[in-house]
Amino acid sequence: MSETKSADAYAPGTPHPMRWLALGLLGLAQLMLILDLTVVAIALPHMEADLDLGRAALTWVVSGYALTFGSLMLLGGRATDLFGAKGVALAGLTVFTLASLTAGFATGAPMLLTSRVAQGVGAALLSPAALSVVVRLFDGDERNKALGIWSALGGGGAALGVLLGGVITAGPGWTWVFFINVPVGLVILVALVRILPSLPKAATGSLDLPGAALVAAATGALIYALIRAGDHGWLNGVTLALIVVSAVVYTAFAAWQRKAAAPLMDLSLIGRRPVVAGTFVIAVTTALMVAVFFIGSFYLQNQENHGALVTGLLFLPVALVTMVSATAAGQVIGKLGARTLTSVSMLVAGAGFLVPVFWSGTVAMVAGVSVSSAGLGALFVAASATALSSVAPHEAGVTSGIVSTFHEFGAAAGAAAVSSAAASSIAGGGTAGFDHAFLVAVGVAVVSALVSLRLVPAPAREA
Repeated sequence: MSETKSADAYAPGTPHPMRWLALGLLGLAQLMLILDLTVVAIALPHMEADLDLGRAALTWVVSGYALTFGSLMLLGGRATDLFGAKGVALAGLTVFTLASLTAGFATGAPMLLTSRVAQGVGAALLSPAALSVVVRLFDGDERNKALGIWSALGGGGAALGVLLGGVITAGPGWTWVFFINVPVGLVILVALVRILPSLPKAATGSLDLPGAALVAAATGALIYALIRAGDHGWLNGVTLALIVVSAVVYTAFAAWQRKAAAPLMDLSLIGRRPVVAGTFVIAVTTALMVAVFFIGSFYLQNQENHGALVTGLLFLPVALVTMVSATAAGQVIGKLGARTLTSVSMLVAGAGFLVPVFWSGTVAMVAGVSVSSAGLGALFVAASATALSSVAPHEAGVTSGIVSTFHEFGAAAGAAAVSSAAASSIAGGGTAGFDHAFLVAVGVAVVSALVSLRLVPAPAREA
């Protein structure tokens, strides 16, 4: 009881005594959310056999979660500012944990897909609330270090998902892809109730439900268009229609925000250079990372004939390099500055993508992906630090929601782009498609490095 009281009653403006433990727990919760984007992929064939799922249902097992997660994060961010980060984070974790339980018990497509959507709702509440807590509990160099740890867990989570998906599916079975979240989620929930401070509400007013509905519809349409592009092409009629609908609804959202009494977000946020730069970097980084996992997984399984478990194990060094790189970036970003760190890391990522183009085989693929992950891990830190560097406490939640939304945009766009570029190889037509996809990734990394030199603000001492 005394520990809970001291955690809640610490003096604002002084370092919270349990801030590092809170960071660890929130980072572990975020890791679960990221894992659920990739851990399911390896288990899909087993779900198909046990639950008699069709191709459309299998697609929605993955995209239903990503779509809900991405489209509701601005709402989760605004709710964080209005109702308090602790309450929203705990509510999101509770919903995600319960939905994981029902997903494991699913007996058919309706129950499984409903559970996946509910997981996405919980994740959309938890992710921006957790990041908002991190931003508000830490300051200065400590914040950079904290964001390094946060990014290490999030960036490595995608690679760990591939590994755990193989291990769990080959072991206790696909249901434990979901069941494993339950005990972990409950332990984190109990611990956070005790140690997480009740931070002051960052904003006043009411929740802009019409604005939330508009931005969720626009974001959902755009993410779905990017998902469809991977299967049907970028010039598919439905894909183009969804992009047009998204643009129209975003325009309607902007118009509503200008006249709403309590708008969902301050539109000037997305015009600030640090926020624009951070969201650009997070979108490109996530797109490149998803591209790496997508191409690497298909190459190792289809071209090198490795099974799901071996493929997962081969991604272990990728996860470790990502985590080490992100943690190190959090230590040095204060000295190097986000601009230098971003540009150099983009070039490192591009150099890694070139390795499997010039050399073939499992070793070359794993080595190249590991090198690229060293750059990508650092980029996650640079993106978050840049976007959140100039926001006030009352803007932390919604800005975290913006960053998280562009994370999902990047993931969907990356998967769509590489599935199109590598289509011939994915269908079993040799390695030319893989080479093409990696060269596209190299081009994106190099161009983004050049853009970052102009877009990412220089440190104050250099400006």
